[in-house]
Amino acid sequence: MDNHYDVIIAGTGVGGLYTALCLPESMNILVISKRELDLCNSALAQGGVAAVYKPVDDDTTTLHTNDTLIAGGFKNNPDSVKVLVTEAAGEIQHILDIGVDFDRDENGELDRTLEGGHSRRRIFHHKDSTGAEVTAKVREAVLKKPNVTVLDNALLCRMKKIGGGFAADILRDGVHTTVTAQFAVMATGGIGRVYDYTTNSAIATGDGIAMAYEMGAEIRNLSLIQFHPTAYNNKESRECFLISESVRGEGAYLLNCSKERFMHNYDDRLELAPRDVVSRSIILESRKTGSDEFYLDIRYKGKEYLSGRFPMIYDFLKTQGIDMGEDLIPIYPCQHYLMGGINVNTSAQTDISGLYAVGECSHTGVHGNNRLASNSLLEALVFGHRAALDISGKFAPEAECEEYAFSEPENAVPIPHGIRTEIRHIMQKSYFVIPDKQKALEGFERVSEIKKMLENGSYIIDRDFVEAHSLATVAYLVLKEVI
Repeated sequence: MDNHYDVIIAGTGVGGLYTALCLPESMNILVISKRELDLCNSALAQGGVAAVYKPVDDDTTTLHTNDTLIAGGFKNNPDSVKVLVTEAAGEIQHILDIGVDFDRDENGELDRTLEGGHSRRRIFHHKDSTGAEVTAKVREAVLKKPNVTVLDNALLCRMKKIGGGFAADILRDGVHTTVTAQFAVMATGGIGRVYDYTTNSAIATGDGIAMAYEMGAEIRNLSLIQFHPTAYNNKESRECFLISESVRGEGAYLLNCSKERFMHNYDDRLELAPRDVVSRSIILESRKTGSDEFYLDIRYKGKEYLSGRFPMIYDFLKTQGIDMGEDLIPIYPCQHYLMGGINVNTSAQTDISGLYAVGECSHTGVHGNNRLASNSLLEALVFGHRAALDISGKFAPEAECEEYAFSEPENAVPIPHGIRTEIRHIMQKSYFVIPDKQKALEGFERVSEIKKMLENGSYIIDRDFVEAHSLATVAYLVLKEVI
C-alpha cells in the first residue's frame, strides 16, 4: 500500500468495483476487500438486473417507475427513482460491453424474466447466478486498470475525516497501516449478520454504516429491513440459501403446512406480490396454522426446464436431497436486504464532503419501504457510476492530506466472548417481519449497554472488535427507530 491515494473504496461488491471502474485512470485508487474478493452480497444475487433496455412487451420507464413506487409503498425518493430507471439502459449496455453474459433466447435476443412486483418481463439474468456473473466481469475489468490497487483480506478498522480528506486504519496480515485519501467511498454491503438467519454473506456486518455514523454522516431509515419470503428452510444454517424471486416469477406456488395455496387470502397478486407482502402473509398464515412449515411448488415445470433455468438452485437442492422436479421446497422468510443506510444524494454523496456511499450500505431512497426485486444490482451500477462522475468533477490533483496517526488502546484485551451472538438473538426476537415492540425496547436497552462497553473499554482493534462494534451500532440505530 502507498501512504496516500486519491480515492479509497471499501468493498468489492458491484457498487465498489463499478465505482472504481468508472473513475478516470488519472486517479490513484485503493479498493479494499474485507475478505476474499468474491465474498460479497452482490455475488449472491440470483435473480438479475431490472431495466428497460431496448424494451419489448410494451415496457416503459414509466411502468418501471410505477412498479418501484408501488413496491416501496410510495415512500421512495422520486428523484432517485427517476435516475434509476432512466439511466438503467446505459448501464446495461456498459456491462454488456465489458463482457457480462446475460441469457438469450433461441433467436439470440436478450432474455427477460418476470419477478414479484414487476408488471413486465424486464429482468436480465445469467441463469440463476446473475450477481456472480456481473461481479466477476466488473472485477476482471477493474483488475486490469493500472491505476487501481485491489487488496483482499484487508479490514477497514477505523476512518476519520481530516483536513483535505480522510485517514483510514487498515488491518492486513496482522499489521495496521494508515493511509490517506482525498475521497472515500463506502461500499460495504448490508447488515444481515445482525440477525440469526440471513441470506447475506459473512462480510455483512454494517461496518461502513457504523463508521460513517461515527464520522457524523446522516443515517436514515435503518429499520427498513427486507425479509425475503423464500429462503431455504433447513433450520440449521445461519447463512440461508436463497430460493430466488424468479422461481415464483416462473410460476411456483406457495403452499402452507397442509400443502395448500394460501396467498389468495392475503393479496390479489398471489405469489407475485412484493416481498414484504409475501413475508408478512407467511407469518400470519404460520400463526393461523400453528406451523412454520411452508413450501414452494414448481414441480409441474419438469426437471429439464428447472435444471436449465435454475442450475445453481437445482444443484444446491440436490445436495439437500430435494429434486425441484419431484419434491416440494421448504422455505421460510429470513433477513435479506436493507433499504436504509448512509443517506446520500443522487450523486451518491453523503452530507460529509468527500464521503460517498454506494450499494446496499447507502440510502438513496430509491427503494422506499420495500425494494422491488432486481433493483439492487441496478442501483449499485447507476449510483456507483454517478459517484465516480461526481468525484471526477471535484478531484483536485494538487490537494494534499495532512498526516494522521490512529491511537492504539493501552493494555488492550480481546472483547468478551458471545457479544455478536447475543446481538443477533436480540434482533431476531424483537424485529423480524412483524416487530415485537416490548422486546424491541428491552433489546435497545441491552445493545446500548454493549455499544457503550465496546466504545469505553480498552480492546484490541481486530476483526472481532470491529464487527462486534458495527453490529452493536447497527442494532442500536435500528431499534432506536422502532421504539
